[in-house]
Amino acid sequence: MNFLNKMKLVWTDTTLRKRVLFVFFALIVFRLLSAIPIPGIDTLALNRFLSNNQFFGILNIFSGGGLTNLSIIMLGVGPYITGSIIMQLLTIMVPALKKIYHEEGEAGRKRFTQYSRLLTVPLAALQGFALLAILESQNILVNLTAFDRITNLLIVVAGSVLLMWLGELVSEFGIGNGVSLIIFAGIVATLPAQVSQLIFTFDVSQIPLYLMFTVVGVLVIAGIVLVTEAERPIPVTYAKRVRGMKMYGGGSTYLPLRVNQAGVIPIIFALSILLFPQMIGTFLSRFDNAIIAKISSVLISFTQTSVLYAVLYFILVFLFTYFYTAVTFDPEALSTNLQKNGAFIPGIRPGASTSDYISKVLGRITLLGAVFLGFIAVLPLIMQFATGITALALGGTSLLIVVSVVLDLMKKVDSQISMREY
Repeated sequence: MNFLNKMKLVWTDTTLRKRVLFVFFALIVFRLLSAIPIPGIDTLALNRFLSNNQFFGILNIFSGGGLTNLSIIMLGVGPYITGSIIMQLLTIMVPALKKIYHEEGEAGRKRFTQYSRLLTVPLAALQGFALLAILESQNILVNLTAFDRITNLLIVVAGSVLLMWLGELVSEFGIGNGVSLIIFAGIVATLPAQVSQLIFTFDVSQIPLYLMFTVVGVLVIAGIVLVTEAERPIPVTYAKRVRGMKMYGGGSTYLPLRVNQAGVIPIIFALSILLFPQMIGTFLSRFDNAIIAKISSVLISFTQTSVLYAVLYFILVFLFTYFYTAVTFDPEALSTNLQKNGAFIPGIRPGASTSDYISKVLGRITLLGAVFLGFIAVLPLIMQFATGITALALGGTSLLIVVSVVLDLMKKVDSQISMREY
């Protein structure tokens, strides 16, 4: 089925059309919220501050562009993402949480998600307080009373919780992952301004550099698509069963294991972790104490020391790819389900041997996916070292998220279309 036929089917099918329109409506609401500023902003000071601050440029990605004018949703989905990371890390250390997540089915997943939501509120309060204090120390928020500070904090915490709720509504009633789509929409919304800036600052002497960036961008997109779509098929055979005078079952199929099971999540996780030392360093820079100032400069220099930043970025993306795959994909449960349905992998005994075999194959292909995804993540930083253009790091991160979200959305649409056809 070609693209035009798919779009026609999406629009003519009532259920699909409602889902797509719900996503559009939710994203419109999100963009309207991002245009409502909090009180007490010095706009000129804000523009000067954001123009040369790479840390806040990355933070702006997670806020969906909400930091550009210090909107009521300036924290974005960052606290919710951080809460989800903490909860998933706890599944390794707390057996009770692991049991809830893996063994209690859909009800357990709902409880686990509810814990992540509850954790979002104190995290949003902590991040909001630090961010507002940083902005006030830079004279971006001016003439604030104690009541104004409390009000602003309550507003940004409520905005983050509202955005989390909106993202979950998109996941439930729309198509695709709501949180990823919100980040995607914030990135895409900045494209007109970036394109216009490129047109007005166009330099003929820089044409070879622009061409190089274009070629690298196309190769990065092709690499992300290749790794995201790559699969390792494991053959599965169903045993024949005789009931009365009839024979049931038989036949063969395959189990597709994706090279990158985690999608864009490792990148979002890694960036969330890397934001913490930079935020703490910027927050501490407002104090006059010599020791605190030294700690602040070390933490802030972490952003500027791009080699260390790139190495940690690669390691975190690599580790989170393995971690998220281990959390979301359970070979033991898959082996049990195959055995219950009378299926087996040729040459492998059912039960523990099948689970070990699937784990071994999954570990190998995840290694390839993790290395490639980590390399693609730090490639813009490598180009930044070569050219000295700091905006490349932000552009590369945005490109990774946009391509991965679009691919995931296309798959979700295809699956919905397949369901309607059947």
